[in-house]
Amino acid sequence: MLEIRGLHVSIEGIPILQGLTLSLPYGQVHAIMGPNGTGKSTLAKVLAGHPSYRIDEGEIWFKGKSLLSMPPEERSHFGLFMSFQYPVEVAGVSNEQFLRHAMNAHRQAHSLPQLSREAFALLLSQKMERMQIRSEFKDRSVNVGFSGGEKKRNEILQMSLLEPDLAILDETDSGLDIDAMRIIAEGVNDLRSSTRSMLIITHYQRLLDYIRPDQVHVMDKGKIVRSGGPELALILEEKGYEWI
Repeated sequence: MLEIRGLHVSIEGIPILQGLTLSLPYGQVHAIMGPNGTGKSTLAKVLAGHPSYRIDEGEIWFKGKSLLSMPPEERSHFGLFMSFQYPVEVAGVSNEQFLRHAMNAHRQAHSLPQLSREAFALLLSQKMERMQIRSEFKDRSVNVGFSGGEKKRNEILQMSLLEPDLAILDETDSGLDIDAMRIIAEGVNDLRSSTRSMLIITHYQRLLDYIRPDQVHVMDKGKIVRSGGPELALILEEKGYEWI
């Protein structure tokens, strides 16, 4: 589904990704781990189409098409979703409004009929119940006054509505307590399928106790330096990144 070949990325002339290569097949969940400053979040933002980063060299192919030729909204409509490490607040726009417009924009891009307010409200209520999000959060401004865990649950709620082909989860576990992590992991695991792939960026092995990856990759100095099965995360938890 996702092929990254020899990717070099910089920002303001400073190189960050330095020859990163990664293959993510259909239906698999891969985790990327590594110390701070190695380019993990940069990779997520580049995949989503953040304009601040310069692609100096390399290729990114998603479902057989070059991702680099697509603007961010086209990447989203083509099936890419990113859960932010620090979800933004959107004052004055209710959560329900935001989610309904996002979902209908995707449906329009695929020539599907728009969902009525009533139909969307019913679907949203079902999804919110699954994510254990209280109904009053429908009417609150997007992420305004939300706790860290509430913001992260709201991100996974959006993912469950959009049902992307590729989900990139950038440190979804940061700032979560055990209960919130379990709820979010359940929401993510509900969406695992043979046609959907996920890339999970995390510092800690604890999230991977709940969302078991098919492969774990370690980043250092802007590229993948080691790959292995889920047991690699356990070794990192025990020995740290200096072991690499």
